[in-house]
Order: sequence, then C-alpha cells, then structure tokens
Amino acid sequence: MATLQNIAGEAAFYSTISELPPSTLAVIYFHASWAKPCQQMSVILKTLASTYPADAPVAFLAVDAEELPDVSETYDVTAVPYIVLQKDGKTLETVSGSDASKVRAAVERYAGPGSGPPQSSLPPAQTVTRPAADSGTDSAGKSLAGYAPSAQDPKTAPGYSASEYRQGEQQTNKDELHQRLGELVKAAPVMLFMKGTPSAPQCGFSRQTVAILREKGIRYGFFNILADDEVRQGLKEFADWPTFPQLWAEGELVGGLDIVREEFENDPAFLAQFSASASKTATA
Repeated sequence: MATLQNIAGEAAFYSTISELPPSTLAVIYFHASWAKPCQQMSVILKTLASTYPADAPVAFLAVDAEELPDVSETYDVTAVPYIVLQKDGKTLETVSGSDASKVRAAVERYAGPGSGPPQSSLPPAQTVTRPAADSGTDSAGKSLAGYAPSAQDPKTAPGYSASEYRQGEQQTNKDELHQRLGELVKAAPVMLFMKGTPSAPQCGFSRQTVAILREKGIRYGFFNILADDEVRQGLKEFADWPTFPQLWAEGELVGGLDIVREEFENDPAFLAQFSASASKTATA
C-alpha cells in the first residue's frame, strides 16, 4: 500500500518530484510539528494513502513548512496544514485548513477512490450542494441575493456572477482601502502584519518573525490579519507582496521572514534605532 513519505530536505523534495511519472498525482502536504491541526491531518493522510496500492499513480509527500522555507515559498504556503495537488509539475488544486472531507474529495477527484479496505477513521467524501440562486452570503457575510452565478456560459451570460459582483465592489472601495492601508503601515515606526498576535502566533512564519524581533529587542506594532480579511487581501496588492507575515519600517516594506532573517544576518545593527535600548538612550 502507498504511504505518506516524509521529505527531509529541499534537494530530496525536488529530486522526488522530478522522478515522478507525468501521470502521477503528487499530494504535497505542508505541515508544522507544533500545529495541532497538522497532527490530525497527518493521521488522515496516512489513512488515505493506505487505501491506494503501492504502485498506484499517486504519491503522498509530507513537507515541514518551517524546515523547508524555500519550498514553502515556492508553493505560496502561508498557513498549515496546506495541501497541493500537482501533476506533471502543474498545480491542479490546493486545500488549506484541516477539513479532512475536503482533502479526501480533492484527492479522489484526480486519483480516483482508493481500492483498499474501508477505514473507520477516513471521513466520507465531501459533497457540494449549490445554494439557491436568490440567496446566500459571501465570505464577509454580505448578501448575494440577486447576484447568483448564471447557469449559462459565463462568457455570454447577462448580469453579474457572485465573484464579479465582489470584484466590482472591491474596485469601488479600492482607493479608500489603500488610504487605510497607507495609514496602517505607518501606525508604528515598525509594523508587523502577522497571523495571530505576538503572544499567540497562528502560523510558524509569524512565530519565527516575532522571535527574531524579540531577540533583537525591536519595539514594534502589530496587526492581526486574520481579524480583518479586507486588510489581509488588500495588503497583498498594496505591498506587491503575496505572503505573510510582512514587516514594515517607517512606512516601507522590509519583507517576509526570509528577508528579515537575511537583513539581520547581513547587518546586526538592522533596525537598531527602533530597539528598546535605543529608546531608553534617547530619553536619558
């Protein structure tokens, strides 16, 4: 039977991927040892893998997102668990979060159902029920009444789809959002836009960035992007930087975890003017 293979290094990852036949589905599972949802997802994926024979055209690969940051960045991993379904080097679908049924449905969509014995710990495949055409809400809880997707060809269908309505709404408010973001990035001399809070980071990359700033004694403000999806999505475009965390200094983007780490390695005095000790000296 197939197994969930742990990938120990960047070279091993790319070597394994390159050796897979073009017809093989690669289920790439990004996880972190400290994240409890990943512990559950690991069990689910091991169980799911066991339903496929060893020679099945599907490979289950586990990647520690923190240990292989370059691979994580390549696949735009900003939270764990995160699963990428890839075939012949092309991403078919991604699944973020710990919805086991959604993961199983996605794998079976491209690899077919496993032929092994039923597993009691394996959730049923997910089914999708379309909402009524005249009701529903979007991710922000706003009513979509009257904006349901048309059943016609989207290229010829009249009116707006739900996604087109949201895009139009976002475009209308774009200038206001950018003005707000321009103020937010200057809310403190050093601002960290992260997942969670410094005392309770919600992703490994945010946790590591907080640890670096704490080690260097840097005073900073922070914004929890998980509490405001408008800021979370808008800042990606505003900064032209698609991932989080993001560190800003005096209203200018420094970058993410890798950039912050590199800046401190190249210059131990990086951001020193914003350290707690510098503040004490200035007020002495």
